[in-house]
Amino acid sequence: MKRFDISRLLPGGRWWIIGVPYFWLLVFFMLPFIFVLKIAFSEADVAIPPYTSMFEWVEDTLSIHISFSNFVWLGSDQLYLIAYWNSIKMAFFSTIFCLLLGYPMAYAIARAPARTQATWLLLVLLPSWTSFLIRVYAWMGLLKSNGLINNFLLWTGIIQEPLQMMNTNFAVYIGIVYSYLPFMVLPLYANLVKHDHTLLEAASDLGAKAWVSFWRITLPLSKNGVVAGSMLVFIPVVGEFVIPELLGGADSLMIGRILWQEFFNNRDWPVASALAVIMLLILLAPIALFHRYQNKESADEFS
Repeated sequence: MKRFDISRLLPGGRWWIIGVPYFWLLVFFMLPFIFVLKIAFSEADVAIPPYTSMFEWVEDTLSIHISFSNFVWLGSDQLYLIAYWNSIKMAFFSTIFCLLLGYPMAYAIARAPARTQATWLLLVLLPSWTSFLIRVYAWMGLLKSNGLINNFLLWTGIIQEPLQMMNTNFAVYIGIVYSYLPFMVLPLYANLVKHDHTLLEAASDLGAKAWVSFWRITLPLSKNGVVAGSMLVFIPVVGEFVIPELLGGADSLMIGRILWQEFFNNRDWPVASALAVIMLLILLAPIALFHRYQNKESADEFS
């Protein structure tokens, strides 16, 4: 009987090259997620760790305890539903704002002379080299009642009393858009800089105006960059914790804050794990969309 040697398909060291990413996903994504999933089906307990064991040996018999009460509890309490809805809404509008700001920036950088593009990209990335917390604290100093913005507006006479900007959704949007704007600009730039400018020249020769060429040629060709940038902003913002906690108020109830409270204040790890599992399930749709467009963009490059 002839044996099939699978190593012929991937000879040499290719197994190592392919195996490393899968090993990385297994160790740093699948195993932690399985651990969180296990806690989500447990019950809270006053012990260390603060949840009941799922597997237990009783008289040489393996006993498995699975509880769905945490998921039932999440569905019955409107607090969690509101937090999920606020997180999705905040992530959606933040992505729109980042796109409206990031697209013109990426377009201008892509159309700038080649010798200056690296400098413009460096300026976009430069704030990211500072600690994330320091940047959020800087916005606290700018937005508070006696901060730089209110003092300037009072000095110019535009307002007569300080504006309430801190502890509002407005401050959260400012912080999120500022922090995640580079995640929108970079994939858009990577897409726009590869466009064939002879298409625009041909459209101009045929009498098309600049905005018509942009609407009919540039914007459709940059669709993959728009999707990639939007997903890179939307997915992490859904679980954002630091910005709503420091800049937001009671109305800025997002799932990241609820997760923190359940884990560290209430010590209810099973409910917090159930929250995290549902949040991941919600994000599966945009992650799958992002993966699809990444594959499409890669296929377009090699076609």
